[in-house]
Amino acid sequence: MDMHTGGVIGLGGIGGGVAQCLQRSGQLAAIYDVRAEAAANVPGAPPMSATPRDLAAASDCVLIAVLNGAQTIAVLSGPDGVLAAGKSGQTVILLSTIAMADLESAQKLCADVGVTLLDCGVTNGPKSGQNGLICMAGGSDADLAAAKPIFDGFAQQVIHMGGPGAGMAAKIARNTTFFGCMRAGYEGAVIARNYGVNLDQLTMALAGDPTAGGGLEGALAMVKRPEPAGDPAETKMREYFQMLMIKDLEVAVAEAARFGVRLPMVELIMDNALSTSGLEYPLGQPISA
Repeated sequence: MDMHTGGVIGLGGIGGGVAQCLQRSGQLAAIYDVRAEAAANVPGAPPMSATPRDLAAASDCVLIAVLNGAQTIAVLSGPDGVLAAGKSGQTVILLSTIAMADLESAQKLCADVGVTLLDCGVTNGPKSGQNGLICMAGGSDADLAAAKPIFDGFAQQVIHMGGPGAGMAAKIARNTTFFGCMRAGYEGAVIARNYGVNLDQLTMALAGDPTAGGGLEGALAMVKRPEPAGDPAETKMREYFQMLMIKDLEVAVAEAARFGVRLPMVELIMDNALSTSGLEYPLGQPISA
């Protein structure tokens, strides 16, 4: 099936930006979200589809950007789900981060009706509406090539990580590394703040040699934000960051457990999620805590 148009399910931070990009490129066929007001995130979009099935019927490719595995299965299955549209040969691009077991279930649901599922972990979410997403895609060479027109409509870069499942595994691995860096940044900043070190200057010191792979400056991204005390918007942002961090790290812990191993650093981050998110102890966690 030729892929010239896309329908986007889930119009939050990622999906809303993807839909904006496809609207600008003239490729947006349909949108869907359980929240009717989410349509306001995509000015000029077609009227919101009544169901995921209707969205799939109107689109060459379906892009799913929901929160978790349960929501992914829900929008795919059932009489109102994407797969009920009966479009054999259609492609679904899954932009959500979900557990590998849920991905396997979604892959089977799609394969049973002749639909191709590409797992596509994404990063650089704040720039999703400016064609800024970096995509970690899993699937065959042929399936990725067929989906290229849609990827070109919204992504900055598509990195082919390997066969089916490799994109999701890469995203889980990246999340593990990213949130580990956030924890390292918090603990480094504890020393810096208590001695009055300027965090912008510390960022420069962490930047390293860009010709040798860059540095660690991103680890300070959270600690350099405005303090949340007395700032409801900043508090809400940090609470959202914490929710996503815990959700993503729970997936990492579960995947490691499938191989009979622990992730002690990840357990530490989750046990200290409030401080890692900057919601408490900016100068460090007391020894007695």
